[in-house]
Amino acid sequence: MLFYGSQAQAQTPPESAQTTQYDVLADLLENEETRNQLVEQLRGLAVQGAEDPAQTPSERGLLRADNAEGSSVSTTIALKLQSFASSLRRDIHQTWRVFGALGDADSRAMQALSSWRPALLNLLITILVVGLVYAVCRLPAQRAFARLNAWATRPRSLPEDAVPEPSGIRLSEQPKAAVAGRRGRRVPKHLGRKFMAALGALVVDVAVTVVAALAGYVAVLSNPGSAGQASLLAMQFLTAFVAIEVVKACSRGVFATRYEQLRLLPVSAENATYWNRWIVILISVTGYGLLVMVPVVKTVLSTSVGQLLGVVLMIAVYVYAVSVVWKNRKSVSAELTRSAEHATTSVFGTLMRIAARSWAWLALAYLTVLLLVSLADQQHALSYMGTASLQTLLAVLVGAFLSMLLQSWMTRRLHLSERWNQAFPLLERRLNSYIPACLKALRLAVTVVVVLVILDAWRVFDLTLWLSSANGQAAINTVFRVAVVLLIAALTWTVLASVIEHRLSTSQGTRVPTEREKTLLMLFRNALAILISTMTALVVLSQVGIDIAPLIAGAGVVGLAIGFGAQKLVQDVITGIFIQLENGLNQNDVVELVGLFGTVEKLTIRSVVIRTLDGGYHLIPFSSIDKVSNHTRDFGYHYGEYGVGLRESVDDVIAQMHLAFEALKKDPEVAAAIIDDISIPGVTSINQQGYTIRVLIKTTPGMQWAVQRSFNRLIKMYFDAAGIELPYPHTVLHFGRDKNGFAPPVDMRMVDAVAHHEGKSHTEPAPGQTLRPLPDAS
Repeated sequence: MLFYGSQAQAQTPPESAQTTQYDVLADLLENEETRNQLVEQLRGLAVQGAEDPAQTPSERGLLRADNAEGSSVSTTIALKLQSFASSLRRDIHQTWRVFGALGDADSRAMQALSSWRPALLNLLITILVVGLVYAVCRLPAQRAFARLNAWATRPRSLPEDAVPEPSGIRLSEQPKAAVAGRRGRRVPKHLGRKFMAALGALVVDVAVTVVAALAGYVAVLSNPGSAGQASLLAMQFLTAFVAIEVVKACSRGVFATRYEQLRLLPVSAENATYWNRWIVILISVTGYGLLVMVPVVKTVLSTSVGQLLGVVLMIAVYVYAVSVVWKNRKSVSAELTRSAEHATTSVFGTLMRIAARSWAWLALAYLTVLLLVSLADQQHALSYMGTASLQTLLAVLVGAFLSMLLQSWMTRRLHLSERWNQAFPLLERRLNSYIPACLKALRLAVTVVVVLVILDAWRVFDLTLWLSSANGQAAINTVFRVAVVLLIAALTWTVLASVIEHRLSTSQGTRVPTEREKTLLMLFRNALAILISTMTALVVLSQVGIDIAPLIAGAGVVGLAIGFGAQKLVQDVITGIFIQLENGLNQNDVVELVGLFGTVEKLTIRSVVIRTLDGGYHLIPFSSIDKVSNHTRDFGYHYGEYGVGLRESVDDVIAQMHLAFEALKKDPEVAAAIIDDISIPGVTSINQQGYTIRVLIKTTPGMQWAVQRSFNRLIKMYFDAAGIELPYPHTVLHFGRDKNGFAPPVDMRMVDAVAHHEGKSHTEPAPGQTLRPLPDAS
């Protein structure tokens, strides 16, 4: 068990060496120290065999061991570390014994080693044949790469009938010289040509690997001494060669150090050469070390020696890789950031920015996992890492492609026909508002699926087991039911809201809705939105497993408490309901509320918004309204009181008013608003300045103020033309008298002066004309 054989993969040695192994085993059992070590190994194998027999060795070695009942994660980790330390100590001790036996030229050790000489010779021949054929086949492959690079670079000329025209200019309108200059223009092909060329180069590279492996296989079969166990190591090398070289071919396909058009990453040739060389070294050392060197050492010498060699090899690779990553972390981050600024899509730009910030830590984590897995199970470490890496890469690429596709759809808009836009004005905008939300939900679903697939790849989460379990199926059913509920809610709201908007629309030639209909429909739409939102939230909660019965009961209790604590709010709602039932006011009505005169701009179930003439925005709760004065209900009146001087004739004034009204009916701006003849009740008041005549003109609702302004303008014009005097203040001059009723004579000079002054300001008297004295009061 400690020499000449591998516990995990060593095959049965040739029959000539079996007797020697039995003798060695008997000698080991005679030694007390080696016997104790053998007992310890057997107990370890017994513990390993007690695990689930359905699990593979990799699952038992790679973080798949179940914790004992009641044990914590820290205890499990401590036990694994203790087991690893014990195994490492045992491997070191056994390696020392093996090399000591070889150094002492132990006959039994040398005889066992010589039994594997044909297999080692066959392995060496296979390596030489594979290497030679691979090097020869690379020469025509290089020429194929050059041709693919030239094919990807080759431009194409546009045909004459496909010459692009400048925007807004037809080809016939352009100068012939400009057209002739553009016909020979050469433009690069689509980006897909580059990917096709890179894919072709990858196929050629993999084909070279397969041909070299087939040549090695033929060499193994043609070797007369390669029958049985002698061909084991050679076949193992061929398998490792194909796997490792295919991975290296993928690296060369991504970086394409010599061919710029075949390079998939936007990096310079110098950087591509550096990173390709580093990755190739890392893959070669790790792959050939764990898949070729370690198995050979385990088979020929001892399992412990192979295990120790693998540990040393992986630690050296880990230290080297970590140093390279840490050295280039800043330069790579800067390069990724610059590439993100020139990304063609936002998805790639976002991914590259995330990679710029976290690539170093992700690389360090990947290398750490590789080290731990290889230390735990060297035999299956690379297969585990390769499968997990490939699954992760595919998940990320598919997720990025789907995200990019959804992002491109997110910028598109749905366009309805003109007929539908006229019938349902807001339907197109509402549908376009649904598209980004749905696409964001799909992107979130894609992200969740990608994360789950990545976790499943690294065996942190068993996606297949979860999907087949009751919890997984219940989660998927819940998501599906919630999606159906949201779809039904959105469809219901869209249909009902569109019907309401169709009724409010006047572009189809249907009957114009009244202001009351507009108000009630708007209130109904708001109430409908609240109802659908509430019902959808309750149904969604019930679908995700939340019992909504306590929520409904609690809402009733809370509503009762709010009703007592917020009586003012309840009063607002109840008053608003009765105002709407009594049709007291509607939207766009001109009303007077709580001392404010303005237009009703908005109505809710609790308040009304008034916009006054000065532009003020006044929100008035319904409970504060004790009187509603609506000036736009059914009809309106121009109510005017016109004052006239006392000396004017009432009949003449009324006649002029009728003439002004006739002219008003011919005014195109207000003629349609007049719905009845003028009403002039007559003289309503007389005072010392004049008398007042009342006028009433019946108009359509809201037009009484426009009619008033036009009628006032016409009244002033007709009164001026007829010489009708408007009232103005009068003053009575009293000269006084004695107790017997006799007034003193008037000083004529004063009268002459007054007359002379008035004559100058009005009319001069004729020559020889004098002012007659006033008659004697007696």
